[in-house]
Amino acid sequence: MQGLAAIAVGLTGLAVGFACGFTVQRARLCTFGAVEDALVGGNWRRLKAFGLSLAIAILGVQALIVFLGFDPGTTTYVPARLALAGTLAGAILFGLGMALVGTCAFGSLVRLGSGDLRSLVTLLVFAVLAYAVLRGVLSGWRIGMVEAVALSLPVGTIGTYPDLLAGWLGPLARHLTGPVVAAGLLAAALRDARLRRSPRLVIAAVVLGLGVVAGWAVTGPLADPFAEQIRVQSLTFVAPVARALFALVAGEGVLLDFGVMTVFGVVIGSVAAAFQAREFRWEAFDDQREMRRHLCGAALMGVGGVLAGGCTVGQGLTAGSLLALSWPVAVIGMVLGARIGIAILLEGSTVEWLRALTRRGEGLRSPAE
Repeated sequence: MQGLAAIAVGLTGLAVGFACGFTVQRARLCTFGAVEDALVGGNWRRLKAFGLSLAIAILGVQALIVFLGFDPGTTTYVPARLALAGTLAGAILFGLGMALVGTCAFGSLVRLGSGDLRSLVTLLVFAVLAYAVLRGVLSGWRIGMVEAVALSLPVGTIGTYPDLLAGWLGPLARHLTGPVVAAGLLAAALRDARLRRSPRLVIAAVVLGLGVVAGWAVTGPLADPFAEQIRVQSLTFVAPVARALFALVAGEGVLLDFGVMTVFGVVIGSVAAAFQAREFRWEAFDDQREMRRHLCGAALMGVGGVLAGGCTVGQGLTAGSLLALSWPVAVIGMVLGARIGIAILLEGSTVEWLRALTRRGEGLRSPAE
């Protein structure tokens, strides 16, 4: 039964990854692109699409808790000790890295499926650095220095906002927090007329949200309780990318893992979407400067993703679906890192960006003076 259970979970991961890769490729939905649109262009449509994904994921998790007895405390996103400083620092590094690359880890998998060989190089460097921090030569530094600075939660408390609020406001807060947050996100998303007129974006957002719920379901309450090799997990693209590479190259770990199989599923789904739309084409680096930028960004994402506890999908949607305490810290850090990266690319350096902001502020004050 253990073998059959592992196969079922692995195939589910492959199917979820395929659906996400296919729909995201068709919709051109990218987390970094969404952040860049909002911060630079003032266009919040794609960011609201991710808000829709998060709302669906939150409501799905609440349903799993109520009807299937899902316990968020069994996941890695709600540890007893919170290394929030390390999470923030890692998130900033990850955000800066994805700005230099032009997309996140999940986006790199989607781009690879469309024939972008730059993403292949990015993912190789990303996976090696992530594995080094996760289990390799840099793991001692991570555990001994970064994660040693952590906040211990009260005994019996798990690291989610519903559980924390329940301790202050009573048990009812545990059941109301998720639906209230989801309702706000749904209202913000569905009020956007441009988003409503973009069916591909809406479909991709819904699929991502349901994919998070499916991951929690098949590895949690629906998993075989005697299959010890099945870990409770959902969509994230840091550790699974690293494990996928080393499972293929060194034979370490297992391939029939939900997270690992989602990695392959995303690429296959993106390939299918690219061929269907006749958009598959091989692409490579334009010059050595572009290659250096991608290599540097991939290294930052690999290190930062592990320290942050996940990527934009892993922390932004999967940890967000649990309303984990680390979730807003990681999201804010990634957005800040991305903005710093955009400043480096557009203004030449962060210093020039800050000077531009200062000059802009002085210009706004001068008419009143």
